[in-house]
Amino acid sequence: MDLQVLISFVLATLVLAASPGPDNIYVLIQSVRYGKQSGVSVVIGLMFGCLVHTSLVAFGLSSFIKSNQNIYFILKLFGASYMLYLAFKSYRSKLDYNSDEDKILKGSFLNLFKQGFVMNVLNPKVSIFFLAFFPAFLFSKTMSIFQQFYVLGFLFILTSFLVFSTYVMLSSYFSHLFFRSSKSLIFLKYIQTGFFISLFVIIFIS
Repeated sequence: MDLQVLISFVLATLVLAASPGPDNIYVLIQSVRYGKQSGVSVVIGLMFGCLVHTSLVAFGLSSFIKSNQNIYFILKLFGASYMLYLAFKSYRSKLDYNSDEDKILKGSFLNLFKQGFVMNVLNPKVSIFFLAFFPAFLFSKTMSIFQQFYVLGFLFILTSFLVFSTYVMLSSYFSHLFFRSSKSLIFLKYIQTGFFISLFVIIFIS
């Protein structure tokens, strides 16, 4: 087992989860408007959605990669290209993160859980991202690829949950930081763009 690979994966997930995007902005606005409990409910729903995507990727890819190393090479090229696409998309993205604020509703824990879960599960980009991201961080020659995908999935979920929960706990501070200063948004956009370019390099040379 290569712990260095796992540590690199956790660090990459940490940066990714902390970068402003649809999910954590949704959580942030929900927390600011309706309280931290509402934010936590949405976070739990999002994480269960990630578990579904992890299962789809694990069941769909493990046997193929095990039977054909050429598929792994193709996935590596796909993953690197997708990260480059995300870098370009991040660079060209608009700076206004308030556009979906009116879509956020207040509700019970179950309703908010469903909001987060459905929003994540119905987003095919999550599975595509996992498809591009996970194969580059396989960490063991003895553990099955299927098991490795689930380990990576749980690490991704745990890391993302901790980051999103931090957003919830510090929602007022992050709201002021992200929504009140255009310079902060520009700075964060460039960080996110650079992060995806770094992932492109890591996946391409792995």
